[in-house]
Amino acid sequence: MSLEKYQSELIEHGMTVGALKFGTFTLKSGRTSPYFFNAGLLASGPVLDTLCSAYAATIANALNAGLPEFDVLFGPAYKGIPFAAGTALLLHRDHKIDVGFAYDRKEAKDHGEGGITVGTPVKGKRVLVLDDVATAGTAIRGAIETVKREGGEVVGAVLMLDRQEVGKEGKSTLAEVEELLGGKGRVPTILKMKDLMRWLQEHGRTEELAKMQEYWEEYGAKDTA
Repeated sequence: MSLEKYQSELIEHGMTVGALKFGTFTLKSGRTSPYFFNAGLLASGPVLDTLCSAYAATIANALNAGLPEFDVLFGPAYKGIPFAAGTALLLHRDHKIDVGFAYDRKEAKDHGEGGITVGTPVKGKRVLVLDDVATAGTAIRGAIETVKREGGEVVGAVLMLDRQEVGKEGKSTLAEVEELLGGKGRVPTILKMKDLMRWLQEHGRTEELAKMQEYWEEYGAKDTA
């Protein structure tokens, strides 16, 4: 199955700006990975357009496939802030889906309106969390807890990249988060590790593909294959 246009564009734009790299990288988990995606480098107008268009298309497709409707898109600080804002804009412009967006502060504000979240209030609202790369799922779990503390109901999450690695409980991180949020289909993703491998194969990059395959054999969550 070939990649969607928005998936190929995100891979290629990511590589152009140095956000997606193939090589040897040590992750927070201690694993040595043959690739790394630093979403913080997706920081120009054209690249942000590509990324947020991909988020919006992924969300729209997931809503048609059974993802629960939501009121607010939540982007965890700091990278999630522009991604959530841009995606909310493109959901409206390209898909006629109108939602608010919100994000958290790293430190609670003790003056003015106070609180830990900014933007559309999440209290009493259905919330979709937007995250970039899920390896162990620590950041996304933290975002879910933040929304819950503020009185929101997290109905799902959307990811830029699912590394498809085994999580804390021996299953894929994605499966663990889906379980947390109510079951299969609650965490749509733009890209998976297997999509990156497919792109490498289509472009004849055999050496990088072989290293990715080795990593998959060791750490890949086979329930996501």
